[in-house]
Amino acid sequence: MSNSSLHPSASTPDKPNLVPKASFVEKRTGYPTRQAIALISDHGDPAADIGREEAGGQNVYVRQVGEALAKLGWQVDMFTRKSRTGDPTIVQHSSYCRTIRLTAGPEEFVPRDQLFQHMPQFVEAFRTFQTKEGTNYPLIHTNYWMSAWIGLQLKQTSNIQIVHTYHSLGAIKYRTVLNRPPIAQTRLDIERRILEQANCVVATSPQEQEHLRSLISSQGCVEVIPCGTDLNTFHAIPRAEARAALGFTPHDQIVLYVGRFDPRKGIETLVRAAALLKDKGGRMKDEEKGAGHPSSIPYSSLRLVIVGGSDPDQSDGQERRRIEQIVQELGLAEHTQFVGQVGHDRLPLYYTAADVCVIPSHYEPFGLVAIEAMACGTPVVASDVGGLKFTVIPEETGLLVPPQDTTAFANAIDRLLTDDIWARKLRKQASVRVQQNFSWTGVAVQLSDLYRRLLARSITHPAYVSEPTPQARETAIVSSTSSRTKDLVRAS
Repeated sequence: MSNSSLHPSASTPDKPNLVPKASFVEKRTGYPTRQAIALISDHGDPAADIGREEAGGQNVYVRQVGEALAKLGWQVDMFTRKSRTGDPTIVQHSSYCRTIRLTAGPEEFVPRDQLFQHMPQFVEAFRTFQTKEGTNYPLIHTNYWMSAWIGLQLKQTSNIQIVHTYHSLGAIKYRTVLNRPPIAQTRLDIERRILEQANCVVATSPQEQEHLRSLISSQGCVEVIPCGTDLNTFHAIPRAEARAALGFTPHDQIVLYVGRFDPRKGIETLVRAAALLKDKGGRMKDEEKGAGHPSSIPYSSLRLVIVGGSDPDQSDGQERRRIEQIVQELGLAEHTQFVGQVGHDRLPLYYTAADVCVIPSHYEPFGLVAIEAMACGTPVVASDVGGLKFTVIPEETGLLVPPQDTTAFANAIDRLLTDDIWARKLRKQASVRVQQNFSWTGVAVQLSDLYRRLLARSITHPAYVSEPTPQARETAIVSSTSSRTKDLVRAS
């Protein structure tokens, strides 16, 4: 299927409503004084159970940002694709924040690499919803590259501001993939166009901003606004209390993983690292551990706890079966617990009960799990990649090690399990770092400020946003010129 066959104009001949240039206050009944904005997350359902199929950090980000923005005075509508027939079309999270599930393709789980063909239907459904509700969104915040494509289509025919968050970069993902999927080049092209044509792109860490510039384009506006966590939910509680609630003993040495089952999440690396600890009997050779580390203790009480997962017949279910097989082959079955999906209300129990939370991802733009764990006072061992370099401060809130390095992960875990005094210090410092830097309220305040600046500028310069100056190139907003629009039409 060619890209041209996917352009919505081929199937939507009617002219959509243009957003009035200065009419940004929503007039829909029930919300007389709030500005309406839309968050689009094509596959990351904000109302989904975390850990289900491909539900993970993106879902949390959109949901938490949406609810926090609503508390700041916005009317927030979060649009996603309906992936299960029985799911309600609209989920009301609060008085001014809701998830709206649009029909785009079959109402069933579809792997991300096969979703793009359904995005024109998503655009049609979005426009239909606007017409039916009598709602116009002067600003749309898109999440992930397919949502970026949706935003670019809407921007062609409406006076709207587009803000985009990548969540992951194809330019990085495909560097380690031997056989690129057919959709790869389309994704790379759209990731470049959204950076150059959006009114602003939000990078969640300085490392992501650097990657956007070095790997994608030197053009466009980029502002760094980190992810956050819910400090009312994720905070330190007595470890003995958490362990008792989960059935662990005070002597268990708990190594925790939280997240989806995906080969890129590096769970295999963690499992093999745990096996190395067990096989060494907790007495790893000095040359393997490196100088200056205390002697290890026997790991008879080692517990590898894996939280997350989905239905066995789904894609991440296949990865779970693969990991379970590796666990069996390595003789770790008695030391490993596959917990499955866990609600946000119980996740803090697992974080607090753990001695260490491990994030062995091959790449993470930010790493929400890291700040959730740190907020609960749990030190982190993470891959030295992407936004994890920004989130985790080595030797202060955890340790960073080379991705996919089994021995390095085993050594780092061993350090935290065997040096209790140092681990306690890291626990305290980790909690303080999150409290001071990563609240969703703080994130929403920064996003709200960005939105208002863009909307104010669009009123005075509706067809022109800003020209970058040498001093402010990183935060300048590039004009959406007609030549770029034509380029998008040709490429789409």
